[in-house]
Order: sequence, then structure tokens, then C-alpha cells
Amino acid sequence: MFDIEQELKKLPDKPGVYIMHDAADEIIYVGKAVNLKNRVRQYFRPSHDEGPKKAKMVTQIRRFEYIITDSELEALVLECNLIKEHRPKYNTMLRDDKTYPYIKVTLGEDFPRVLFSRLIRKDKSKYFGPYTSAGAVKDTIELIQKMYQIRTCSRNLPKDTGKERPCLNYHIKQCDAPCQGYISKEDYQKSFGQALDFLGGHYEPLLRSLKEKMEQASEQMEFEKAIEYRELLNSVKQVAQKQKITSSSMEDRDIVALARDERDAVVQVFFIREGKLIGRDHFHLSAGAAESEEEILDGFVKQFYAGTPFIPRELWLQYPITDSEVISQWLTAKRGQKVRLVVPQKGEKERLVELAARNAALVLSQDKERIKKEELRTIGAMNQIGALIGIGAVRRVEAFDISNTSGVESVGSMVVYEDGKPKRSDYRKFKIRTVQGPNDYASMEEVLTRRFSHGMEEAKNLRAEGKELSFGSFTRFPDLIMMDGGRGQVNIALGVLEQMGLSIPVCGMVKDDFHRTRGLYFNNKEVPIDRHSEGFRLITRIQDEAHRFAIEDHRSLRGKGQVRSVLDEIPGIGPARRKALMRQFKDIEAIRNANIQELAQTPQMNQKAAEAVYHFFRKTGGHSFCGGMCADVKTHDNQ
Repeated sequence: MFDIEQELKKLPDKPGVYIMHDAADEIIYVGKAVNLKNRVRQYFRPSHDEGPKKAKMVTQIRRFEYIITDSELEALVLECNLIKEHRPKYNTMLRDDKTYPYIKVTLGEDFPRVLFSRLIRKDKSKYFGPYTSAGAVKDTIELIQKMYQIRTCSRNLPKDTGKERPCLNYHIKQCDAPCQGYISKEDYQKSFGQALDFLGGHYEPLLRSLKEKMEQASEQMEFEKAIEYRELLNSVKQVAQKQKITSSSMEDRDIVALARDERDAVVQVFFIREGKLIGRDHFHLSAGAAESEEEILDGFVKQFYAGTPFIPRELWLQYPITDSEVISQWLTAKRGQKVRLVVPQKGEKERLVELAARNAALVLSQDKERIKKEELRTIGAMNQIGALIGIGAVRRVEAFDISNTSGVESVGSMVVYEDGKPKRSDYRKFKIRTVQGPNDYASMEEVLTRRFSHGMEEAKNLRAEGKELSFGSFTRFPDLIMMDGGRGQVNIALGVLEQMGLSIPVCGMVKDDFHRTRGLYFNNKEVPIDRHSEGFRLITRIQDEAHRFAIEDHRSLRGKGQVRSVLDEIPGIGPARRKALMRQFKDIEAIRNANIQELAQTPQMNQKAAEAVYHFFRKTGGHSFCGGMCADVKTHDNQ
């Protein structure tokens, strides 16, 4: 379990972003800090007061996580990205869509310009930023335009060359007037290249020049001019700050890096979407001393992307992996577009991978004790269950449950646990099709038959197509099946497996008279189990989750059934005609009183449908479905 006091002691003295979670593991607040240790600890000091809103938030915090950055600027940009992505309820949300400013360079033009922008578009332009100060960006753009003679007009060149007189900037020697053909495209591009060098990071010459001019003006007692140079100097310094959190490339990519020691490894994954870092996750692995970093990374990539629904356009990896070409082809097939595996060697790309590696190293060094506890709670608990029933190691468990109300709208649920944790992407729901009435055994037989027959058919088709089984949604079979119930449910499952020629261990999760988990039923006997063990706690969690998932889906189906309309009982009246009738007549009573001609004139209706509606209400009184409760139905139809 997450111990806040212990975690506070592990906070680093580094800039970064902290993320607060509540009991449901929802993100409720995102903040930035110059020093994570000092800032996060403040929330949990009794004497600290940030107002009633923050005080209420603190009472709901059950755990926190953090991402370290290289600077306060990066923390600021990352905070903005995460707030926009997750919209935490305790963060102040802006009502407009303003974002950080960028410098836009229109490389798609013969005579490019340098512009201010708050949006990044997929055009032929290049974007620099984001920056934290709009004023500094505007000052810098103006300085670049003056120094490098960059045009400021929006004329379409060379098409509009010579159509209008040159603007004021030409007369005050701040533009070479490409609009008049006074400078060739080649000469303009040469001067513009110097401006690009400046934006690319070569700030020193300009900073030196501005500093010299400021000092010279000060010595000559031209203080107003010195102040002007000082402000320009500060603006350029703000723009010169680099950050890696947001890129102008607008690509989707994952950054994967690891840290390891003699026994354990932590893999950190940064999720970049549309050029912005919007989240991260870390994974704890057991690494043998003989395994290299490349081998660990290779194994992780295969396992992680086999189970994730979204495949990015690029993977930036800390180390080259052995099967990179094959993995690229596999991921390309899953995504439907080319997927590149890249090992950055220099520049911003390499520094971003390095940042991911540093976050992984921090988790590894500070989380060892917590990792051990978590492993005992998850993987250790799975191994306990396997040992209890004598089947060895268990990695994947599928648990099944049935829910119904007097046999109406019966549904089956399948929840999946891998390594002791719920794998919600593999959860499945089954609406019972063949069973009438409250027959849980027959319903369970249908669910299990459909689940495994679908998996076997899917596997057969994938093999025929020469594809990996990981492409299927039902092809991964469990190491253990857990039924919500005892002997009856277990025997049903064993019967289904025998018919299909499958050999998978099955156990039942037995409850006591108070509907609490009591133990396991396996091989025709109840297995004694220590109720204080992690294995018992995991069984309880699995059983509760299977029941919750079944009930949730059943309520949904039951709700849908309760909002049906009496019009659904009329042959030839589907959703389109039902809506058209309700729009025309407003309520059921008006439809009942309408004649055939009035009904036929309704949009979507014809003579045959109009007669069907007319005779239905004359024959039945219009209460065949709603049992006289048409007032309730009317509200639904108006929606």
C-alpha cells in the first residue's frame, strides 16, 4: 500500500511536476515545483494553509507521483500539458483556448517571414518554442526582423512583386524590399539563414552585441536607450531558454528508457501525443545479472506493445534492440502505418531519452521497499494461489460471473488479472442469447463456450494469415480460470473445456453465509487458506471485481430495456419513424388520436406504416408494452 509519510521522505530536491490521486485513482490535481521535496511536503503540514479548496483536496489525496524535469520552464510546460489532458477537478481551468506562444517561420514561402503564433499547424512552417512570455517572443521577433532585414508584410511573393510601393520599413532601412525585387531570393535566403541559426540556439553573438550596446549607452549617459537594450537582452534570454517537454513536430511517440541494478529494473515510458508530453508510466521488472540492458528493453517492448491498444508513430529507445526490424514490421501491421524504432544519439532527442532514464533511476533507487511490498501483493499473491492448488506459477487469471434479475437480461462478465493486477483492456461482457429464465449454470456454459470457441477460431484465422496470435482479442488463454461459485460452476467450466479439448485448471471462489469470500474450491474439495495472506486478499479482490463488472453491465442493459417506447411494438416502426412521429405529434396520446392521413403525412412515414400505427392503437389501446404507463414512455420519446 502507498504510505504517504514514507513517500514524502523520498522526494527529490529537483524541479518537476507532481500529480495527486484520490481513492479511485483519479487525478485530482497537477502542480509544478522548483523543488519537489519542499513543495509537496507543504500540503501535508498541519500549519500550512492554502485556502478551503486546497484543504479539501488534501483530505482526498491517497497517493501522489512526480516527474522530474531539467528546469522550471520544463516543469511549467509539462504542468500545462497534463492539466489540459486530464482536467483535474482542483486545478483552475482556463475558459479560453490560449496556449504558450511559439515563433513561426514560414519556410514554405520563397521569401520566408518570422511570425508570432499560439497554434501549431501541419503546414510547411517551422515552429520554435513554446515560450512562457508572449511579450518576450514579440520583442525577439521584432529584433530579428530589424537585425536580419526580414520582411513583415503578408504579400504573396514573388507573385505580387512590384504591384505596390515598398512599405515604411524599406525607407527606414529595416527591410530590403523583396516586394519590389530589390533583393534576390538567394541573397534573402542567406540573410534569413542567419535568423534561423539564431532561433536554433546560436544566441551568444546577439547577446554579446546587445550587452555591449547597453554598456556603451550607459557610459554615454543615454539611459533610456540603455534601458531599451536591457529589456531586449532580457527578452532574448527568456527565448533562449530551452525545453524538451513540447516539440513542434506534432508526432505521436513513446520514449522508453530504463535503469537497473543487480536484481531489479525499472522501465520508464513517456507518452508524447501531438508533440506534447502528456503522461508517463513506469514498470518494475526482475532482471537477472546475465541480462544486458538491450535484452531487458527488447523483452519489455514485445510484452508492452502486445497488450496496448495504441501504437505511436515512433519509439525512441535508450538502447538498440536485437529484433528492431521485425518488431518495427509487427508494430506497423498493428498500427496500419509505418512505425519507426529510433535510438537518439544527440540533441534534444537524446536529452529527452536521458530525462526518461533519470526518472527511471529515481524510481528504482527510492521505490525498492515499496516494490517489494507491491510484488508481494500482486505477483507474490498470484504465486501463493498457484501453490495453494498445486499448479505452480500463475501469471494470467480469468474470472467469470453471471448477473440477472429473475432471469431478465442475463449477462456474463469476464475480468482478467495479470501479475496480480487487473488488465481492464481484456475485460469482456457477454449478453446471454440462448438461455431463457434464471439458469446460472446454462448461462455460464454459454459464456465459457463463446469465450473459448471465439479464441480458438481467432487463433486459427491468424495462423492462416501468417500473423502473430497477439493480434487477436481472445487468443490469449489463462493459466487459471476462477468461477464465482463452488462445485456446480466449476463442473460446468470443466465440462466446456473437456468438450473443446482444452486443459486449463479451474477453481471456484466460495462465499460464506454473509456473502464474503471464504476460500477456493479445487479438485472436488475446499482448499484451506490463511485469511490474512496476500493470496486470500487477491482472491477477494478478483471475486468482487467480477461481481462489480457483471452488475455494472447488467444495470446498463436493464436501463436500456426500461426506456423502450410503445411504438417499438408496432411492425414497420423503427427508430427513424418513431423519432419522426414524436417530433410531429409531441406525445403518444396525440399519435393515438391521429387519423391515417395525418400519420401518412409525417416525414419518414408511408401509407402502410400509417395504417399499422392506426390499427395498433385501435386494436390494443396502445398499452401492449407499457402496461398503461404511457406517461413515462412519453418523456423518453421526447428525448
